[in-house]
Amino acid sequence: MSNSSFNIQTIFPKTSQIPKKFKLIAKYEQKEYLIGGEIRIWNGAVQQVYSPVCISDGKGGAKQKALGSYPLLTEKEAIEAINAAQHAYNNGFGQWPTMSVEQRIKHVEDFVFRMAQKRDEVVNLLMWEIGKNLSDSEKEFDRTIDYIKDTIEALKELDRNSSRLVIEKGILAQIRRAPLGVVLCMGPYNYPLNETFTTLIPALIMGNTTVFKPAKMGVLLHKPLLEAFRDAFPPGVVNTVYGDGKAVVGPLMSSGKVDSLAFIGSSRVANILKHQHPRLHRMRSVLGLDAKNAAIILPDTDMDLAVNESLLGALSYNGQRCTALKILFVHKSIAHIFLEKLSTKIENLKIGMPWDDGVQITPLPEDGKASYLTDLIKDAESFGAKVMNPSGGKFNATVFFPALLYPVSPQMRVYNEEQFGPLVPVVPFDDIQEPLDYITNSNYGQQASLFGNNPEQIASLIDPLVNQLSRININSQCQRGPDIFPFTGRKDSAENTLSVSDALKVFSIRALVAAKLTESNKILINNILQDNKSNFLSTDFIL
Repeated sequence: MSNSSFNIQTIFPKTSQIPKKFKLIAKYEQKEYLIGGEIRIWNGAVQQVYSPVCISDGKGGAKQKALGSYPLLTEKEAIEAINAAQHAYNNGFGQWPTMSVEQRIKHVEDFVFRMAQKRDEVVNLLMWEIGKNLSDSEKEFDRTIDYIKDTIEALKELDRNSSRLVIEKGILAQIRRAPLGVVLCMGPYNYPLNETFTTLIPALIMGNTTVFKPAKMGVLLHKPLLEAFRDAFPPGVVNTVYGDGKAVVGPLMSSGKVDSLAFIGSSRVANILKHQHPRLHRMRSVLGLDAKNAAIILPDTDMDLAVNESLLGALSYNGQRCTALKILFVHKSIAHIFLEKLSTKIENLKIGMPWDDGVQITPLPEDGKASYLTDLIKDAESFGAKVMNPSGGKFNATVFFPALLYPVSPQMRVYNEEQFGPLVPVVPFDDIQEPLDYITNSNYGQQASLFGNNPEQIASLIDPLVNQLSRININSQCQRGPDIFPFTGRKDSAENTLSVSDALKVFSIRALVAAKLTESNKILINNILQDNKSNFLSTDFIL
């Protein structure tokens, strides 16, 4: 419902009001976990899972829907998982790392086929577990399928480019990419399927074996895919662990058996994880971390465009995206009209449950999030900011209506903290150096958006900002896609680069076979090539 008619105190549905298509028939009491090609059954402690969606009792009260539970595994199971992955890799002698690229592609294609059959179930769990609306949940699933298919095509292209022999200064060589070893993949709760698979699938297809730990939220939606992982890949290539990070991830890292860490989350946690590894220089890290992306809105901007893009950038999926616009710098000369237009747009956002048609603001999955956001507002107000939209900051349990804050200044927490939620801080400025200094002095360096139409001024901002950030968006919101584009960051925002093609490279290393161009070596190598004796030293061409 739009804000003009909604009552946040009656926002939650009764069970009878939930559309039949999206009702959960039974709780997801997950006992299963995958180690060494075997789906095992857990009979120990479990973590109860509650939806951010509350169910009304019809009497003014509402409780979070109980969804089920997942295993709280221990150090024992974590070590068994990493040992299974290490055994499958077998120091590079295992079936998976020595398999041909074409064969590994067939396994991944088999997985995609099996995964696609679970679409409705996974989409429904995305809505119930993390409060993502139906449209975005469907997009996340479909985008993940497309990403895997694009990864397959990118690997074919990479392999085709590597299929020829190189002769240089009397040395004959073939240069290809080889796997790193055992990869620990840990995804975020806000894109628990897509962003997890943007590291897991490239790591797998390049010949690495993996241990996969879901984020604290968005765990159950992986349950429907366990059998697909088991049936599509050789034993030990994919292993899953569940539970408290200290109990299971700490032992994985301290074992020294993780060759590559793929983690998307906070820089604080990443620092802890990395320093638990006893041989840090031997582990490659692929990290997607914090961001406090800024928009700079100049006096000559197309106002309606800037407002619409700021709205999307700041509040898509309730602002719970690392690529969200988390602070807006608006020139004082246009601040009044900008705030008026943006406030109206925010007030007209549709708020409701994830399955509601056209809903834009949905329940928040993090415990205590509404309280945290309220504290940020109170702190800002204590330093002179005001909530500019009438409904801003209203909340009921897990539903929080977006708040537009102005004027925001450096002494406020929301000026520096990554709020990761539906708060839109606006900072007025006279001198362009003010937002530039903010970006320069920030610990984060992912992206920024520039809104304006003066080519000289936009150009003068692009040139220094590309040395601070990884992506500058002109008259558009910050975003990750298209997936063919590099996705990374500077400072504390990222380590290494992800994209369809870049991910294949970060989970592999260039390796080569070389020989002096003697007659005997020519005969030897020709025999290997003609009889297809090697999967690495090969001129086979994948179509």
